[in-house]
Amino acid sequence: MKIVWRVLGITLGFLLFVGLGALYPYLLRGEDLESAIIQRPLFAYLLPLCLLVLYGSTFLQHAFRPHLQLGTVFPLVRGPRGFRAYLKDVPAVIRAAALLFLILAMCRPINVKKDERGTDKGIDIVLVMDLSGSMRAILDGKAEDLPGAPELSSKERLTRLETAKVVVKDFVSRRKSDRIGVVVFARKPYILSPPTLDYALVTKLVSKLSLRVIDDSGTGIGDALATAIARMRNSDAQSKVVILLTDGDNNAGEVSPMYAAQLAKDKNTKIYTIQIGGSAEAEVEAGVDAFGNKQYVPQRFPVNPELLRQIAEATDGESFVATDGKGLADSMHTILDRLEKTTFEAPRQSFEELFPWLLLPGVGLLGLELLIRVLLLRRFP
Repeated sequence: MKIVWRVLGITLGFLLFVGLGALYPYLLRGEDLESAIIQRPLFAYLLPLCLLVLYGSTFLQHAFRPHLQLGTVFPLVRGPRGFRAYLKDVPAVIRAAALLFLILAMCRPINVKKDERGTDKGIDIVLVMDLSGSMRAILDGKAEDLPGAPELSSKERLTRLETAKVVVKDFVSRRKSDRIGVVVFARKPYILSPPTLDYALVTKLVSKLSLRVIDDSGTGIGDALATAIARMRNSDAQSKVVILLTDGDNNAGEVSPMYAAQLAKDKNTKIYTIQIGGSAEAEVEAGVDAFGNKQYVPQRFPVNPELLRQIAEATDGESFVATDGKGLADSMHTILDRLEKTTFEAPRQSFEELFPWLLLPGVGLLGLELLIRVLLLRRFP
């Protein structure tokens, strides 16, 4: 019968101290904790450890403690028992309750504030990237001159698209308050991302770009520009910019590039053009030789720097020619350095860490256990 009463006392004591520990966070942040998002749910699998600690610290505590052997303990059995003898399981109960709160804190609950809006200062930008077949051509240059200085082997050469991806990702990483969107095109345009402040998403999408995922048999510059301009028709930014990165001439699509330029001017949007590659002839990969080395052959791709210049001038923008990766990066940053900034409102999500409200009761219960062991339930030996 004694064991039943002891189990009942231990259970009720554990629930009591868990309730006392939960009282503080519940009264102050109960609603937030109930709707919290758990960032590290795997730590919840440690919760059964509380029961193991509770059992081991109560029913098994004598098995792991030193004992003093006496010839007889009969006089002690018949002697008076103080109230502290009935509290021997209290420190173990408090320890298990403290462990519960510490594990919950490790699960890292957070409170998401969804309705905040922040005022940012920046530009609305849409990057228009060419994915036509000519982007497989090699764009020579030193790897150390590229943003981030990517490590390349002595025989490895980057294509125009690979170089553009490196430069664009660096360009995005340098922005702080500019909304950036991406349109990719070849024969037809496709919206990769609307203008957004989620730079991580833009970087991830650009990283996954590759050739031949769309019809690359043509270059529809006019359609691509019109699509980019349409994405900013509702923009409230005073400065709106389209940056066109291409290595070819317009030979597909239904909208002429100059008509798209006129649309941009009507919408107060500047177009900056960057020609990737300095001439119509470039090398492309043509397989490997018997030793596994990549082979390259020259190939001609039509270019029209005059068209790109006219598009830029029609919208009060500028035109650049990038003959290597460094030139491409310099062109991108030169464009941004010359742009006027504007103020707009952008929705934001802020996060509040709630684990301190669970950590404090856990630490407090551990301190209480220590005080009880030192001041009230000292043991000998």
